[in-house]
Amino acid sequence: MSDSAPDLLQRKIIHIDMDAFFASVEQRDFPELRGKPVAVGGSSKRGVVAAASYEARKFGVRSAMPSVTAKRRCPDLIFVKHRFEVYREVSQQIRAIFRSHSDLVEPLSLDEAYIDVTQDKMGIGNATRIAEMIRAEIKKQTGLTASAGVSYNKFIAKIASDQNKPDGICVIKPHQGAEFVAQLPVRRFFGVGPKTAERMAKLDIHTGADLRAQSQAFLQQHFGKSAGYLFRASRGVDHREVRSNRIRKSVGGERTYGDDLVSDTDLQDAFENIIDIVWNSIEKCEARGRTVTLKAKYADFRQVTRSQSVDHYVADKDEFAGIGRDLLASIMPVENGVRLLGLTLGNLEGAEEAEKPDASDDQPAFEF
Repeated sequence: MSDSAPDLLQRKIIHIDMDAFFASVEQRDFPELRGKPVAVGGSSKRGVVAAASYEARKFGVRSAMPSVTAKRRCPDLIFVKHRFEVYREVSQQIRAIFRSHSDLVEPLSLDEAYIDVTQDKMGIGNATRIAEMIRAEIKKQTGLTASAGVSYNKFIAKIASDQNKPDGICVIKPHQGAEFVAQLPVRRFFGVGPKTAERMAKLDIHTGADLRAQSQAFLQQHFGKSAGYLFRASRGVDHREVRSNRIRKSVGGERTYGDDLVSDTDLQDAFENIIDIVWNSIEKCEARGRTVTLKAKYADFRQVTRSQSVDHYVADKDEFAGIGRDLLASIMPVENGVRLLGLTLGNLEGAEEAEKPDASDDQPAFEF
C-alpha cells in the first residue's frame, strides 16, 4: 500500500473528545461554578492543573501548567479537587453510547476514543450523521458536550476533533486529507512539543507542507524514530486500525527545560510537577503498572534511565511518587545540569498479552 496517498480501502473513523471533561463535570454538578474559571487540580506551590474550563482557558490556563502560573494568569481561578470516581462513571456512560454504534471502539482515556463505523451497527451508513447522533446522545444522557472529528484515518480524525471545539464537528474527506494536513502548524502533530517545534523551526519546517517536502532520510537524521510517523502523517497517511482490545504498554511523559536544572532544589521542584502531570495521565487512562522508570538527559545530551519494579500494581500516587523520588535521588547530585526529565509507569496490566505494534504505530513519546 502506498505511503504517498490515502488508503485505497477507506475507513470511516470518528474521534470523540469531550469538552474540558473534568472541569465540565464539576460545573455540571456544582451550579455555582458555571460560567466561572475553574481548574481541576492542586492549588499548592507544587500543584499542577489537570484540566481547565473554557472560562479559564481564555486567560491562557492549560492542563499540565503549574498551579502558581495558572493563578498568576487568572487571579479569580477556582481550584477544585479531582473526583476520578465520578469521571469514570460518566466515561462508562459515554462508552456505552459508542458501543451502540460499533464494536470497534478504542478508548484513549476517560474522555476520548476512536470509533470505526465503516460497518455501523444501526446501518446508518453515514459517519457524519453517526457522529452527530453520538454527540446528541451524550448531551442528553450526561448534560455534557463533546466534539467530533470524522475522517478516513485515526491521525486526521483526532486532529479534526480539536478543530471546532467546543461542541463542534469537523469532517475531512479522503480527497481533502493531504491539503488539510499541509496547512497544519507542526505543533498540531501528536508528539511535537515546544522543543521539537523549535528544532523544526531552525530547519525552516513550520507546517505539514514543510514536513512533506523533506525526505524520510532527512527526517531520520534529525528526528530519529519519529521519522516514519512524521513522513506518513505529513502526507495524510495513517494505516493504523481502530483496536477495541488494544492494551497500553506504558503511560508517561517528559519535559525539556529551557534552562538546565543544576541545583538539587530545582531538580526536585521540577520533578514534583512531572509526578503530578504523569499521575493525572495514569488516572485518566485507568492504567495499573508495576514498573516506574526515570529518564534524564544531561546538558551534554548524555541520557540515563533508572527503573524500579514492585511485585504488585503501584497502589496510588504516593507510592508512585515515592519510587520516582528514590530514582531521582539515585542520580543526584548532578555535575553538568539536566535538560530533560521524564517519568513512566510501565509493565502495565495485560501488557504481556499485547501485540507487537506494527510500523505505523511508531509515534513519538508524549512531550509536555
